[in-house]
Amino acid sequence: MLSKFYKASDKARRFLQNKATLFVRNLIMTKNSSKVQALYDLCNTTFTPSPSGASPPSSQALQRLCSLLDTFGPADVGLKEELSDDDRGHGIFGLNQLNSVARWAQPITYLDVYECDSFTMCIFCFPTSAIIPLHDHPEMTVFSKVLYGSVHVKAYDWVEPAQIQERKGPSSFPVRLAKLSADKVLTAPCETTVLYPKSGGNLHCFTAVTPCAVLDILSPPYREEPGRKYSYYRDYPYSTFSAGNTAFIRNGKEEDYAWLAAIETPDDLYICDGKYAGPAIEL
Repeated sequence: MLSKFYKASDKARRFLQNKATLFVRNLIMTKNSSKVQALYDLCNTTFTPSPSGASPPSSQALQRLCSLLDTFGPADVGLKEELSDDDRGHGIFGLNQLNSVARWAQPITYLDVYECDSFTMCIFCFPTSAIIPLHDHPEMTVFSKVLYGSVHVKAYDWVEPAQIQERKGPSSFPVRLAKLSADKVLTAPCETTVLYPKSGGNLHCFTAVTPCAVLDILSPPYREEPGRKYSYYRDYPYSTFSAGNTAFIRNGKEEDYAWLAAIETPDDLYICDGKYAGPAIEL
């Protein structure tokens, strides 16, 4: 019975993927437009602004966006793939040492492709070993597509209902329990990843394994008002605050859980604005 269910689910998923791929192909061909224009048009029809934020798109709309993003490469957004700079980055080090690698003087470059009240299209260009620290996406759905290179992604979701502990001592601070959602390297070409308000790794950290670029679609965009601004976090092993106590672990292993503490914006986070040089968007 279960095997029949999985076969039916796979069949439905393949049907949606094929339908989405056909839709995307027709979208580009009928309008004779760039992929960036097609992406803007699709985002514009998919996301709608509301006072409480945009709801996650339907599975069909999500598949259409993913199918289109999956076709993107650096040339589609006016980028050239950067050559390896391992002698300036972590190079010879293993992934287990990524977090201890010195962050070099080269900044991460942010390219603003388009932004409105309902969504943001942007690109992050990383030199080797550059890090965007662990941060959240409050009430947001985010699509990420690696355009070139390799990036290590570590992501968490909050455990619900919220489990909060207080570190005892002179430097006390609250921590909240989260469960690991992803801890892997994405290398282009690869499929688009999607995170949601409460699943899919809503809190994540990016570390460049090689020079790389990531195209992001965020809906709704970040805002300065309460509840819409991002926060940075530091993760602590589960045992740091729960030594010998496995009461909070509902499924999985202790290694799958961590305590997260909100922190100020790291002083060594170095992001500069660049100029988007890809195809123009017609509004």
